[in-house]
Amino acid sequence: MSFTWTAHRFSGGALALDVANSVVLRFDPKRRIDRFADGTAIDGFAEAANLYGAEKERFGTLGPIGPGRRESLIGLREATDRHFRAQVRAEDRPDLLADLLEAIAAVLRRPSKRGTCIALDVATAHSALSLVANPEPDRLKICPNCEWLFLDRSRNKSRTWCDMAVCGNRTKAKRHYRRSKEEIQP
Repeated sequence: MSFTWTAHRFSGGALALDVANSVVLRFDPKRRIDRFADGTAIDGFAEAANLYGAEKERFGTLGPIGPGRRESLIGLREATDRHFRAQVRAEDRPDLLADLLEAIAAVLRRPSKRGTCIALDVATAHSALSLVANPEPDRLKICPNCEWLFLDRSRNKSRTWCDMAVCGNRTKAKRHYRRSKEEIQP
């Protein structure tokens, strides 16, 4: 399956959340798409994060992950998703925090220096660790349309969707369609 990494794919507000959001329709087993199923897509994600990612200035140039590191990146992605999703839902799950910290440690224990670039998995681990160390629970949200995790950076913390141009418009269009359909029925 071919796809492109667009700016919308980087609407999480933190690299760790964008990586977690690389699974589309996570809770729909029939339609679920893992964008990292293909190793080349991970390299493409790193390149696109250099253009669209919220933390691109923080990390500088992101590079591909080294051979044999895909499993630890996927483990980190899943632990990140579980922990922060539970945090949004105000679930007291210290085991998920422990899992996340272990996944971060697994990535950071392995050397990954690749010239002037920082490997995607290492940058993701630093991003997740930053979210844990500086929690902003009132800013961390789940999009009601696509169920992606995102940081609400709006001044009054009123952002509803991960991306207004995509999920917000889809939700509003569905609502309009339902209302217009109800008006037509006798």
